[in-house]
Amino acid sequence: MNNVKISKKQATFRFVVFSFIGIFSYFVPITINGNNAVLIDHLTKLFRFLLGPILPYYTLAIVFWGGLAPFFTGGFKKSKVEFIFSTFKFLGIFVGLMAVFNFGPERLLEKDMIPFLFNSLVVPIGLIIPVALILLTFVINYGLMEFVAVFMEPIMRPIWRTPGKSAIDAVVSFTGGYSLAMLVTNELYNKNVYTKREAAIIATGFSTVSVAFLLIISNTLNLSDHWNLYFWTTFVITFLVTAVTARIYPLNKIENKYLTGESPVDPPKRKKILKGAWNDAIETAQNAKPLYINIKEAFLGEGIKMSTSVMSSILSVGLIGISIATFTPIFDYLAYIFYPFVRLLQIPEAMLASKAAAIGLAEMFLPSLLVVESPLVTKFIIAVTSVSTVLFFSASIPCLLSTDINISVKDIVIIWFERTLLSIIFAVPVAFIFLR
Repeated sequence: MNNVKISKKQATFRFVVFSFIGIFSYFVPITINGNNAVLIDHLTKLFRFLLGPILPYYTLAIVFWGGLAPFFTGGFKKSKVEFIFSTFKFLGIFVGLMAVFNFGPERLLEKDMIPFLFNSLVVPIGLIIPVALILLTFVINYGLMEFVAVFMEPIMRPIWRTPGKSAIDAVVSFTGGYSLAMLVTNELYNKNVYTKREAAIIATGFSTVSVAFLLIISNTLNLSDHWNLYFWTTFVITFLVTAVTARIYPLNKIENKYLTGESPVDPPKRKKILKGAWNDAIETAQNAKPLYINIKEAFLGEGIKMSTSVMSSILSVGLIGISIATFTPIFDYLAYIFYPFVRLLQIPEAMLASKAAAIGLAEMFLPSLLVVESPLVTKFIIAVTSVSTVLFFSASIPCLLSTDINISVKDIVIIWFERTLLSIIFAVPVAFIFLR
């Protein structure tokens, strides 16, 4: 009864009005109190203000549930990998307690350790996921994706081996960041819109940090005078690298079937593209569930699941990654893998640049901190690379592992290495041509 087919007139209203709300929420920056950002960002800041002093405890409650849920539901028994990550989620509870009540080893409580993970990553994610999921309903359920897909299919499929609808993912990533992009990808994967391979390509290739983080990196490295060059170089290289990694191991070996086991079917070629896009959108809007049902299902289903899972994982896995980077020489050794390439490409301060590239696996902001005093060319290359690699253990990797997309940690690390090396190679000529 909840998804009775409505008339075309009602469907047209749904498509036009709801799509406008979705586009405005996700893709149109507006200025409020001097802050220029998309609506989701403004709403997140509003909830942060309204929650005020109880925000840390609200966040900690979600972390608690995320850490305990696998043991209450029995999810930890599914596999060895699930047991390991259930353990990490449980450990996240103790990291959260240390963050909120300020106790534990002094070095772990310094601002670049547990406070950074909790305040800069976990708290914003805990606010943004519920807000984003409510507004995501307008983007994916009432015809907008079907409308865009018809136009983008001839572009996305041959270049990135993904369907036209993934163009929405790409834009969401650069406006809202990896957590939103992963959310969209996982939702569409579960709806049989993406195959296993397509979901893996999108999650590891499009789901990078938002423009806001690019601004932070730019300001940290004094690249503000070169903002347009930095932004567009990062944007192009991120997707150029994805076009390559989609065609090589391990992504090209992932099964290209839907979650249900079915193989993808090529979409029909259309002579009248605009008419076909409109018809697809209206049909989707006609068959969609009422708005309140979709919002309720998204919030109570995927929203709670992803919030609790991601936030507890980020605290434990992120702390381990940053601790390894801070207290051990592992990333110094890992830097030697990149050093021959960096030296061959004649990047200034080759060893430091190599370590900065390597340490990006732990946290995407750490590379910038390492090269603050380096020559402009080196800062630019590392600034681009730290974003276009997409994958890092403090946040995006736990987000990915918390989805239903089946990709191993080994494959994630291989893809990270490929993306890092390719990003450096592609960024060098831009830096040398425009900044020397």
